[in-house]
Amino acid sequence: MRTREEVLQYALSFPNVYEERPFRDQSWQLVRVKGSKKTFLWIYERNGYVNLNVKVDPQWRDFWRSTYASVIAGYHQNKEHWNTIILDSSIPENEIQRMISESYDLITDSPTKRIYEAVKKIPKGHVATYGKVAEMAGDVKMARAVGNALHKNPDPEHIPCFRVVNAKGELAGAFAFGGESVQAQLLEADGVEVINGKVDLKKYGI
Repeated sequence: MRTREEVLQYALSFPNVYEERPFRDQSWQLVRVKGSKKTFLWIYERNGYVNLNVKVDPQWRDFWRSTYASVIAGYHQNKEHWNTIILDSSIPENEIQRMISESYDLITDSPTKRIYEAVKKIPKGHVATYGKVAEMAGDVKMARAVGNALHKNPDPEHIPCFRVVNAKGELAGAFAFGGESVQAQLLEADGVEVINGKVDLKKYGI
């Protein structure tokens, strides 16, 4: 991966993204996320090479810089959160793709997305409270947001929100699952005992 065309083709393969050239210098290309309009990839030329600016998790920032001499602190950006990749053929293509992908994931992160990822981690045969899901999603204060997110669950088959109960182990109201006993039926099929609309958190909670 050496040309901006190859980079752009890969970057535009991500969901809900678009390319833009907002500067007077048309050699600068940005790849943004629709809706938020946040940029996860900057493409430009400097010192005879195509350069890419990508957002990076601070935990990985120094790893990339120490592993590849052609990964340096972000040019013209916050050097704690951005790296610059110099396309001089010294970095394997799959590693470049990985860094671009990580940048996309960081830019598109949202509380709702983190909540759904947390719910996916609740093991079969167990439940988690709204507060526990909020904690797993990185913010113990957003228990109410957990409830709102689960009511809008776009993929119940893969995001098992029926495994989420309130702080007392009580099941959600009938409206949440399309019927008064649906959540109980799903939990029982999962191996969780439901008694009088409640689950024993000491036994089944995570």
